[in-house]
Amino acid sequence: MTTLTLAPFLPCSSSIKHLPLRLAAHASTQLSPTSLKQQLSDQKTGVIVIGAGLAGLAAATRLNSQNIPFVLLEASDAVGGRVRTDVVDGFLLDRGFQIFITAYPEAQKLLDYQALELQKFYSGARIYFDGQFHTVADPLCHFFDSVKSLTNPIGSVIDKLLIALTRIQVLGKSDDEITRADEVPTIDLLKKIGFSDSIVERFFQPFYGGIFFDRDLGTTSRLFDFIFKCLALGDNTLPAKGIGAIPNQLASKLPPDSILLNTRVVSVGLDKDQTTPMPFVRLENGDVLQSELGVIVAIEEPHVNELLAETNVIEPVQSKRPARSTVCLYFSADRDGIPVRDPVLFLNGSGKGIVNNMFFATNVAPSYGPLGKALVSVSLIGLFDDRSDADLIDEVVLELSGWFGGSVVGSWKHMRTYRIGYAQPNQCPPTDLMKNPKIGPGLYLCGDHLTSATFDGALASGRRAAEALLRDGAFIKV
Repeated sequence: MTTLTLAPFLPCSSSIKHLPLRLAAHASTQLSPTSLKQQLSDQKTGVIVIGAGLAGLAAATRLNSQNIPFVLLEASDAVGGRVRTDVVDGFLLDRGFQIFITAYPEAQKLLDYQALELQKFYSGARIYFDGQFHTVADPLCHFFDSVKSLTNPIGSVIDKLLIALTRIQVLGKSDDEITRADEVPTIDLLKKIGFSDSIVERFFQPFYGGIFFDRDLGTTSRLFDFIFKCLALGDNTLPAKGIGAIPNQLASKLPPDSILLNTRVVSVGLDKDQTTPMPFVRLENGDVLQSELGVIVAIEEPHVNELLAETNVIEPVQSKRPARSTVCLYFSADRDGIPVRDPVLFLNGSGKGIVNNMFFATNVAPSYGPLGKALVSVSLIGLFDDRSDADLIDEVVLELSGWFGGSVVGSWKHMRTYRIGYAQPNQCPPTDLMKNPKIGPGLYLCGDHLTSATFDGALASGRRAAEALLRDGAFIKV
């Protein structure tokens, strides 16, 4: 077993040399153990970050802003974690239904929105109920549409007034107040506010259920209030180059040699022979990396216990609450043959069938498909592991034929099905959205399971972990 020591230092100038790992953010080659040892030994670094999802990238970004040297280890062939986009036959297929809300406060600090070329959804939704589509619209963006929707069967006039009142209330709260507020399941909050069963079942359950991957709306009211506030302040969007453009942008701003792909960490331990026990990282190829400044673990919640088993610094978390799962199916179609051209989200308010929501991605962002072609995205809540892919495709096509007509849907061609077992952590009450990222000597944890299950939560969690490490390292002399 090869042991590599990565000794920390706090730089006195901005000319910091990072590890000369000759891999760009999107490289796909694997260094041999000998090459890895040689290159890691060439320079010293302060921090090891495990996992190049949004949380790990945010942690690395914060470290880089302070000129702290680091290496970011990622097991897969690209950055992003769950936030990835595949290119298939000229189409951009996001790995699951993902929408970026422009009002996310942490994202506003980190991302260049203009460079992402964000494409907006219609501010509202079209709901399938009783064999017809009914529009729910944001009155500040689509006033006349919202007036026409007052008398539709998607809730009463009182329900729509309650939405406006709820909007005013959440806008009057700070994000910190929302995060620390008393909590109940979202479904209980909606009933307490006074919303009718009709608007809960026909709008809130498919809309927020699609965001939380939780049709029952057992998710904490804290997360509901946060999302409701962000939706009131911003737009639902897609980056022109796919949702994966978000992590790619973060990675592009890091030193090009600081990210090592195809490098799987199998365990983290503590070197107790030192005066102050410090963590080490064991790679799949047998190499061991050490850092006296610290290790930031930015991986999905289900894998945390296994990775940290050697450290004995945290109690194993055997969650009795299953993770949120989803299935996303993509179809291609001729752009002239789709039934609508609006960039609108369609919701299933009928209470029947397996489809929760769907949209024509190329209506939102034409760049999601080749010229003349349309991309159809269909989302289900749950994993449906009792059905084969072929059965799911048949069931979805039959159901949507009832929405748009058999001749229309029958012409669509299935492209790919994504089954995502861990789409989000389960955030039913009780929750603690401000968990301490420090879990042991020199060891820090981040991810959306520590904060809110949103893009913003992952980004904020990564920053907080890096800042906790920096505070602990402030005593180190240059």
